[in-house]
Order: sequence, then structure tokens, then C-alpha cells
Amino acid sequence: MGSSHALAYSRIDGFEIAGLCTRGINARTLPDALAGAPTFTSFDEALKTVKPDVVSINTLPDTHAEFAIKAMEAGAHVFLEKPIAETVADAQRVVDSAIRTKRKLVIGYILRHHPSWMKFIELARTLGTPLVFRMNLNQQSSGAQWETHKRLLNSLSPIVDCGVHYVDIWCQITPAKPVRVHAVGARLTDDLPKGMYNYGHFEVNFDDGSVGWYEAGWGPMMSETAFFVKDVIGPKGSVSIVLAAGVEAVKSDDINAHTQTNQILLHHAELAADGSLAKPDERLSTTDEPGHDDLCEREQRFLLKAIDEDLDLSAHMGDAIKSLQIVLAADESVRTGRVVTL
Repeated sequence: MGSSHALAYSRIDGFEIAGLCTRGINARTLPDALAGAPTFTSFDEALKTVKPDVVSINTLPDTHAEFAIKAMEAGAHVFLEKPIAETVADAQRVVDSAIRTKRKLVIGYILRHHPSWMKFIELARTLGTPLVFRMNLNQQSSGAQWETHKRLLNSLSPIVDCGVHYVDIWCQITPAKPVRVHAVGARLTDDLPKGMYNYGHFEVNFDDGSVGWYEAGWGPMMSETAFFVKDVIGPKGSVSIVLAAGVEAVKSDDINAHTQTNQILLHHAELAADGSLAKPDERLSTTDEPGHDDLCEREQRFLLKAIDEDLDLSAHMGDAIKSLQIVLAADESVRTGRVVTL
């Protein structure tokens, strides 16, 4: 993610790469667009030396809150990858710091900038109340990708790290408040930190009767069957993300597959006088859509717009806390075996 965002900044008028920081940067071959930038292995040293206007934080989640607060206190606006912290209290500290320092804080919810997902949300809002959300993202990872997942598993489970994206989608569709979360998890390998699990799913109850489930798992043992389910169902019908006829199925470790929609299927529940469905299903083509790196650029253009036009990001930041609260409640439910009331 750091590389994708850095390359995005290099393509946007209004940004200039002032420095790059990662622990192993001396062993990396940088692309031409980034090769001339100063490099650092220490975040504190980079912040002090560069004195940047913007800091883009794409580290592992256990440093997100600390680095974001330090950057804002140093006078920088912040782009922060999700999740914004490991606890709700730390997430609130990050948001409070943005408000206190009057710095812009944009969180890396990439789907908020995807035109097809924006259309998916718009259609889901027309389905009535209550709603049923059915979503998952399982990843059959091996080699370097499994090593990356294992590093992430030092901090967060898949239902937290990936779950915030899709819970954020739910919260954009419905204004209802989440009230209860129940989850289960499984440790499918011993090659994990003590107490961590690499598969989980959770259910959420909302105060308007809406319900949702989300499932996520990482590792070489994960099934490729139905790894990408994106459904919303309401009294008036349903909207789903599906593959168009003739399109070859993608693999779950393809990062572009995590955002691409390919086709939106809109189903109408209205019945005719004879009891049959009154309207045919509609398929909305979304094949001409941005790739992963294009979406990263859209995120950074939004950050620049937020700075230049002094946008109010209160709802954006509040939603980040809300979605984190839900997935952390799910993690608590896995670990305690109890339903968590919000």
C-alpha cells in the first residue's frame, strides 16, 4: 500500500515526494518515479528532518495511532491506512488529535472512491428496511503473501483488518445503529502468534431490524469457493456484485479482485397479479472501472481536495471509529465466546 500511494502522489500536481521511510528501504530498488527522494529507516528521524506538509502512513496497524498523532502534532495532514488503530480508545485519540491540531485526517477506505461501489451503495439504499448484508473476503495466500498475512496477524485478525472495509459499506447504506455482535473464529494453523486465529465470521444486529454477516480468512488452506460474496437484500429486492457471463473467475489473492465489481445485479421483488416476478433482473456493467493503483490515486486526490478546500471530515472520521468498534466487538466475541452489546 505504501508503494501504491507513493506512486500516486508522484502523479498528482500539488504533491511532491519529500521523503520515503520504511525499515528495509536500503535493500529495496525504488521505481524511477521515487528514486530521487530522500530515504529514511526511522519515522521520527524522517518527521524531524523533512518537516512534511502531509504524512502518508501505510505501516502495520500497531503503529497507526502513534505515527498519526506524532505527524499531526508536527503540523502535518495525515493519510492513514485502515484500521486507524488497534483499539477504539486509540482511534478516538487519533480523531481528537486531528480536531485539536486542525489537521485533515483521511482514512484509507478505498471503496469509498470506487464508482461502482458508490453505485452499489446507492442502489442498496432503495431496497427498503430492514436490510440483510452478506459479505466476505477470503484469501488463499501462499509464499510472500502468506508471510505478509502472518505479519498482519501479529496485530489483527482478518475479520478486523478486512472487516472494517465492508462494515463501512454497511454503515454508509443504513443510518441504523449496530446494537449486538456475535462472532466465531478458528485457528487453522499453528504458524500464528499465540491466541490469534486466521479465520472468522461475525453477525451484527442493527436497531431497525437489519442484520449482517461478514467472513474472512487468510492462509494456504483457504477455499477458493465463494470467496467473494457481496449482497444486500431488502423488502424491495436485492443488489449483488457478480461476474458477468463468460468472465473467467479470478483468484482470491488477486488484489485487484478485492475492489473490482465487474457487474452489479439488481433484483426486484415486486410481484405481478399472477404471483410471478413483475420485473426482470437488471445487470449493470461495471467492466470499465479503475484498478487498484488508480483507486489509490483517487484517495490521494480526495486528500488534496480536503486540504485545499478545507472540507469537513467529521463524518468520515466518525464512520472510521464506528466500523472499528463493530469489528473489534467481533474480535472480542471470538475470544470470549459471548455476544457483545454495543
